[in-house]
Amino acid sequence: MTLRPLFGAAALSLFAASLVQADPITLTDIAGREVTLDAPVDRVILGEGRQIFFAAVLDGDNPFARVVGWRDDFLQASPESYALYAEKFPELADIPTFGGFKEGTFDIEQAVSLDPDVMIMNLESKAATDEAGYEEKLAKVGIPIVYVDFREKPFEHTARSMEIIGTLFGEEERAAEFNAFYKAQIARVTDVIAAHPDLEKPLVFVERAGGYSEDCCMSFGNGNFGRFVELAGGTNMGNDFIPGTFGTVSAEQVIASNPDQIVVTGGNWEAYVPGGKWIGVGPGSDTAVATDKLAALMERPAFTGVKAVEEGKVHAIWHQFYNSPYSFVAVQRLATWLHPELFADLDPEATLKELHERFLPVDYQPGYWVSLD
Repeated sequence: MTLRPLFGAAALSLFAASLVQADPITLTDIAGREVTLDAPVDRVILGEGRQIFFAAVLDGDNPFARVVGWRDDFLQASPESYALYAEKFPELADIPTFGGFKEGTFDIEQAVSLDPDVMIMNLESKAATDEAGYEEKLAKVGIPIVYVDFREKPFEHTARSMEIIGTLFGEEERAAEFNAFYKAQIARVTDVIAAHPDLEKPLVFVERAGGYSEDCCMSFGNGNFGRFVELAGGTNMGNDFIPGTFGTVSAEQVIASNPDQIVVTGGNWEAYVPGGKWIGVGPGSDTAVATDKLAALMERPAFTGVKAVEEGKVHAIWHQFYNSPYSFVAVQRLATWLHPELFADLDPEATLKELHERFLPVDYQPGYWVSLD
């Protein structure tokens, strides 16, 4: 593709950032690798477009100021978020994009031409990176890779990942402020659950990206949204059937397990599955349409006669909570669904609003979840 330079505010921000003295540092990334590079960095390649979710926290004035290239997934995977940022930072459309490591479409020559100080990769990409030898190839041309993780083990790795990126960006205090907020918001759930050791924990089935395909049913083992459920005081149904973080559960097993509650992760995936049955929740979404589509999904054979459906304890929540520093909001929302009596005073929407007001450069818009009850 044709590479286009950054313009306007982004260029000015990059010039200002270049005036900051960079010094050699050595850090240990989430993959346990020691990486030496000059920091703070001025020019960054994001290995995934949705990594802008952490850049927005740390570079609140302009999260695109350091970004000289990024993977092309943000618009397709989270178009509603892309639109929010594009309205305020139209220069994002001029940032060069590239393909994925897993698909083998990443172009090293393109990366070199962007002259980055660092490339930030998600931990789940490491296997594909290693297999293709990208790490060694990029090292030979002076481009270090730093791995972070908000997806595989979010509650073990989010704070450390933010510390790492804060160090790279020279925004250590901002990262510490966010981590304190993150920790306090999680504690509003976990402290209450810990204080009730005899709490009855409902059985919860989480369908990952329900309606994205005709197949049923993608779900989570003891990781990611499966872990969210456990922290929120539920029992994740997928734990018994999925050995890793991600996997599938048969329709027959959903019926046999008869979950007390069902949670479907959703987003606007028109770019991937035009006109699909996915639940388009997210900032600014039409919740009436999302609710209708959620109800339609529950008419599939996998949910015939299931307790959660019969009692209306069916919900949909924004899928991108699964791969961003904002996972604590999903834990709060799950807690209020699973134990409304314990969390009557907890308002996840107020938490999400505070996140935007304190840390994000775009305004809050509702639409991140719906329920059938």
